Amino acid sequence: MSTLLSSIVEHNQHFVDSKEYEPFLTNRFPDKKMVIVTCMDARLTELLPKAMDLRNGDAKIIKNAGAVVSHQFGSVMRSIIVAVYELGAEEVFVVGHYDCGMTGLNPSSVLDKAESRGVSKDTISTLRNAGINLDNFLTGFDYVHDAVVNSVNLIRKHPLLPKSLIVHGLIINPETGRLDVIDCGDE
Repeated sequence: MSTLLSSIVEHNQHFVDSKEYEPFLTNRFPDKKMVIVTCMDARLTELLPKAMDLRNGDAKIIKNAGAVVSHQFGSVMRSIIVAVYELGAEEVFVVGHYDCGMTGLNPSSVLDKAESRGVSKDTISTLRNAGINLDNFLTGFDYVHDAVVNSVNLIRKHPLLPKSLIVHGLIINPETGRLDVIDCGDE
């Protein structure tokens, strides 16, 4: 067991035994009837909920690199659809952030690092030969604003979501928590 895993398991045992989980008890339905698509950036782990006045149980939060909804029938969109129809979410918030690691992400750099960690050139070639566009898959975006707008539009136009669904686009400052509204979905 890695040192990190060992320390997590040790902490968890204490957390459970001392019932520190009790303040977080809630059900699976978001109290504020909202779903948030945001970035996996570690700076947002505690900052985003505080900046949006969220408590445990208030929202469904979907995290991925860049807060990007990249595929109409991918896992992010499936999660949004489930949140809307099965969990009662009534509004969607796409929240990107300034200084995002996906800004200018270069697929060559990612693949070079993959090779340095043991992924063979043959594996990369096999994937390319199988028709997988790794350059597209591993390309970031130039402007977070555009990425947020594109994700908002993809959600709004989804054939399985109601046209009345309110979808907002915001950008958060990862240092101050300031939220800039890029697209107010109910105007």
